[in-house]
Amino acid sequence: MAGESSTTLLGPELMARVRQIQIRTHRLVSSALQGAYRSNFRGTGIEFEEVRPYMPGDEVRSIDWNVTARTGEPHIKTYVEERQLVLQMLVDTSRSMDFGSVAKTKREIAAEACALLAFVAMANQDQVGLCLFDEEPGLHLAPDKGSRHVLRLVREVVAAPAGGRSSSLAAVIEHQLRRLKRRSLVLVVSDFLGADPETWRDPLARLGRRHDVICVRVADPFELSLPDAGILILQDLESGRDVEVDTGSRAVRERWERDARERRAAVAAAIRRAGVDLVELSTERDVGDPIVRCFALRSRRGRA
Repeated sequence: MAGESSTTLLGPELMARVRQIQIRTHRLVSSALQGAYRSNFRGTGIEFEEVRPYMPGDEVRSIDWNVTARTGEPHIKTYVEERQLVLQMLVDTSRSMDFGSVAKTKREIAAEACALLAFVAMANQDQVGLCLFDEEPGLHLAPDKGSRHVLRLVREVVAAPAGGRSSSLAAVIEHQLRRLKRRSLVLVVSDFLGADPETWRDPLARLGRRHDVICVRVADPFELSLPDAGILILQDLESGRDVEVDTGSRAVRERWERDARERRAAVAAAIRRAGVDLVELSTERDVGDPIVRCFALRSRRGRA
């Protein structure tokens, strides 16, 4: 569902937050990251250039039979390496993404990751698009180039209203399978909560067969390990339900950590079986290093 949002009406505070993200990510757009980006994602296909008269030595399979029949002279199609890439970002805006127990929320980390790669793409003259989603696909911005467009994308990620109580990864992936016509680099940025991995694994695998896909999982340390802080009343942002948790109980803390490990393992296993890459980010750490490590690993695997 394409449309305009009201982020331009949110005033100086929003622009200050976007500017902070731009400053934080600018220093990460280093020559090393630029090189990793180029080696991983450039030259991923070919595009049509022109039809010209056939010359001795040309590949017979390249003959354009329609033009040949029309002109009475053999012509061939020529192609060039496709140098411009489309970076398509699918960003979860469900309620759980607005949680953060440290300095930043998961939404802010998602915005930083998107900004980092969007600025690298901009430096390489690539187009960047955006689709926000929660229970269904939301705001869609068509791929475009330029600093104003990139800042608009970051602004939308930061300021989009908190969405539904769950995120439908399967729906947004199916949406992109229908919309994306040319081969793209697709970032799926989410905390991967609130949806059974079995519901989105197969659509993700189909997306990965058509495009270059990287899943970016954002987590908060509180979700992984409880502090020993006595009785806490917690609200599940996906379901809206209040839950009383005795964090002073060692058994409760251990079960919390065990459940978190199992959720993380289930998500990682589904992504691995889908045949796409995974980057894990935390609200307490810098976004740059995990992304650079992912690119370096891809290069060593020979997936450039």
